[in-house]
Amino acid sequence: MTFEIVTANSHYIEQLGTWADEEGWNPGTSDRHSFFPTDPGGFIFGRLNGEAVASVSAVRYGTDFGFIGFYIARPAVRGQGYGIQVWRAAMARLAGRNVGLDGVIDQQENYRKSGFRKAWNNVRYEGVPAATGIAATGIPDGVTLVDARQISFDQLAAYDRRFFPAERDAFLASWIGLPDRTSLAAVRDGELRGFAAIRPCSGASRIGPLYASSPDIAAALLSGLAATVPGAPVAIDIPDINAPSVRLAEDLGLTPSFEAARMYTGPVPEMDLPGLYAVTSLELG
Repeated sequence: MTFEIVTANSHYIEQLGTWADEEGWNPGTSDRHSFFPTDPGGFIFGRLNGEAVASVSAVRYGTDFGFIGFYIARPAVRGQGYGIQVWRAAMARLAGRNVGLDGVIDQQENYRKSGFRKAWNNVRYEGVPAATGIAATGIPDGVTLVDARQISFDQLAAYDRRFFPAERDAFLASWIGLPDRTSLAAVRDGELRGFAAIRPCSGASRIGPLYASSPDIAAALLSGLAATVPGAPVAIDIPDINAPSVRLAEDLGLTPSFEAARMYTGPVPEMDLPGLYAVTSLELG
């Protein structure tokens, strides 16, 4: 048998979405169109006799940060050492950087052995939002919700940088520009006070990121996006250290459906965690 490690082409990226769906991760239907251009060399596959059997992403951001995702070994080859080989290739690609990931429960001990330390849990809350509690108060006084694509991209990218460890302009431009998704910005007195996006998935539509300067602005953004899929479930990946975000999800009647530990090899990056109501993606951060 011949096993080789290769960098993914666009066909493999599409296959990766299928694998993630089969794992129950509910990937966005068009996520690959944002993921691949972010770092085309960052998607690694293991091939056994020419057939892809294992994957991992090792995406570089800036000069000193990286993020690992899509760590999958196909069921037929698990326990045979192919997964760990692509894992080592990913870690080698990100050597010298602070590396983050969102680790599923059954892999967290293995990640600790590789030098990762838990920072918090990202908990997926899911369901059809109820128009009760804080969501029933509507848009806060003085705040306007606008299509985020109407905002100067430089302004939007600078705002995103408050909540992510590195610049990711190429990713962000694609993330809000894809035709199947909606993004909203909350503006008060000419300044950004919040930003969020929703995308269709194989299951519940996922909202991420969700940034806001206050719970009522977060509620307005979430409700505005949920209104684009009326009566349908949405899912948001919430850092459990953001207590107001957890309360908001519970107030809306959303319930936990999935959990992953945000882990880093180095120090927890400095970010506006109180304003981070939902992360963008468990796959690329």
